[in-house]
Amino acid sequence: MRAKRRFIAPPRDGVDPACFEHPVHAGYAAHRDWCVSADWPSIDALNAALPPHGPRFVAQDASLLDDGLHYETRIAARHTIATRPGNWHDLFNAMVWCRHPALKRALNARQCAHIARMGPSARNRAQYALTQFDEAGAIVRVRDPALLAAWDRHDWQALCLDRADAWRSGDIAIAAIVGHALLELSLAPALFPVAKCLVVFGEADDAACIAQVAAAIDAGRVLGDPLELRPLPLAGIPGWHPRQDDAFYAATPCFRPVRPGRAYPAPIVLG
Repeated sequence: MRAKRRFIAPPRDGVDPACFEHPVHAGYAAHRDWCVSADWPSIDALNAALPPHGPRFVAQDASLLDDGLHYETRIAARHTIATRPGNWHDLFNAMVWCRHPALKRALNARQCAHIARMGPSARNRAQYALTQFDEAGAIVRVRDPALLAAWDRHDWQALCLDRADAWRSGDIAIAAIVGHALLELSLAPALFPVAKCLVVFGEADDAACIAQVAAAIDAGRVLGDPLELRPLPLAGIPGWHPRQDDAFYAATPCFRPVRPGRAYPAPIVLG
């Protein structure tokens, strides 16, 4: 099996600022200056955007890592988020912490609960699910059950092309991009990232969907296994890629057919 190559983000001066106008960044407009200014934001600037209570960003260096703590355990025990200055991946992680602190705290609490049982080296399937959502997660709100049926069978043309009206009307919508690796991959527009999604069914607004997901994670009702996560090729969302025709959905590798026997859990129901 060929090893999957690790994505290496381009240098800061090699990124086209226009990429931050893509809809994947829509929820982070308040932090756009952190991405497009000539200089990286300071740790103090990142901390100033956090809620007044909770973990703080701390520059990752050898002295910080000398405590020997697991990354997640350090957040819970010492309220410090190890952050590499001048690093896209960690900058996007900081942006998600600032935008969705309740989600990040819930993910951290569940990771720490598993670490307490498994130890800092072993990992169970729930930890893999939590990590996948943390790195590549999205919350999708759905109002029309027929859209879930198309998604279940990986009928990407039916979900995205034929039902583009549903994306415009709000019958299906991205409530939040929460995976910082997804934001990082957007720096290379030629890539076709796939979000790992939790789905909320109902009429509520995005904030209510996000709060419901945070509560479900915190209570351990979701993310017990990576197979709970629904894949969604972001390039298929209407308006998220310049080429969206029959051939695009039929031939682009990110639009994979469903595996035989693959089944997804019911969505989180609001209310």
